[in-house]
Amino acid sequence: MKISARNNLKGTVVSIAEGSVNNEVAIEVAPNVVITSIVTKNACEALSLKVGGEAYAIVKASSVMVAVD
Repeated sequence: MKISARNNLKGTVVSIAEGSVNNEVAIEVAPNVVITSIVTKNACEALSLKVGGEAYAIVKASSVMVAVD
């Protein structure tokens, strides 16, 4: 796979919450670090996503906000 996004994090799918149209996919990219994304059910099927399988969390954004308490 080649992709222009620089922020791609390989991880393990830890949960898939199925909805009527979209699924919420959680990928653990480091111990206790989970990135969650909403994808279509069709995308889940096309990518053969399953709990325990490997996947990439790819972040592509024009800006990133940072905050502190």
